[in-house]
Amino acid sequence: MSPQDMVVAGAAGFGGSATPADEVVRVSGVSRTFGRGEHAVQAVRDVSFTANRGELVAIRGRSGAGKTTLLNLIGGLDRPDSGQVVVAGHDVTSAGEAELLRLRRGTVGFVFQTFGLVPILSAAENVGVPLRLAQVPAAEREQRVAVLLELVGLGGHAAQRPYELSGGQQQRVAVARALANEPDLLIADEPTGQLDSETGRSIMDLLRAVVHARGMTALVATHDPALIDLADRVLVLRDGRLVDG
Repeated sequence: MSPQDMVVAGAAGFGGSATPADEVVRVSGVSRTFGRGEHAVQAVRDVSFTANRGELVAIRGRSGAGKTTLLNLIGGLDRPDSGQVVVAGHDVTSAGEAELLRLRRGTVGFVFQTFGLVPILSAAENVGVPLRLAQVPAAEREQRVAVLLELVGLGGHAAQRPYELSGGQQQRVAVARALANEPDLLIADEPTGQLDSETGRSIMDLLRAVVHARGMTALVATHDPALIDLADRVLVLRDGRLVDG
């Protein structure tokens, strides 16, 4: 059984299924500038869009177009100078630090280009980190980790540490970790940037399968045109602005 088949087969057992489309992300007139005066850089300029449940949205643009800044604003890792971000009913822009922490631990899952795995922990332990932070009981945590590793096609690699895994396998662990607390929104910033084209496409296939099977939402930043066709919708950023493709 392929990893994508595992996603579909395991979705019911993991407590998720596709639901009718409804709004998960609303970005309204968001701007972010770094620096001041003649050195100011407008990383994001008056960006507005929405994303629905069960939708994988690719954010495309060259390096420096503002993709990472925009994702950081949506995920509560940074704050805009103006505009509003709402994720799953939470106003991210007005949230205090405690609410933002809860948002990042439960409502939003993150996948980064650099994987971000803890090198001394096994694959299973890495996936279980968010569950430990959420104080999920050990028995439930172990069961959920096992299901997640199966979901991403790594059921037989639970005890291996990151250095014992390929780049593609490490990114699959990172995806499983991002799904641990059943987020409404998955944010992936250039998740295939360090992978060869074939492995990168398999990761995008996996993300698409997870989104559709579990009825969640994903925002995936990429500059790789070969992966764009896997998205349900594509937003193009140029110099911080959304433009027509």
